[in-house]
Amino acid sequence: MTTLTIVANIIAKTDKIELVKAELLKLIDITRAEAGCINYDLHQDNENPAHFMFYENWQTRELWQQHMNNTHLADYMAATEGAVASFTLNEMTKIG
Repeated sequence: MTTLTIVANIIAKTDKIELVKAELLKLIDITRAEAGCINYDLHQDNENPAHFMFYENWQTRELWQQHMNNTHLADYMAATEGAVASFTLNEMTKIG
């Protein structure tokens, strides 16, 4: 079985860094308890504090999709509306 790796980059607006950080931190414990979550690790760039990155591994893409449809992500989106400058998400497979 191949695990799914997710790399999500969130760039907060400069005046909204603390708001976005607080909301991202709320996602960690609840997501780590979800079915299929292997790891869910939040990082903050050392030189650009507005840049956050989640490094995630999931047992299957289906279980990750269940995570993406959960209420706590909708709550995060509502709480950070207008506070995020950009968001990119990559679905990746480990090859070595």
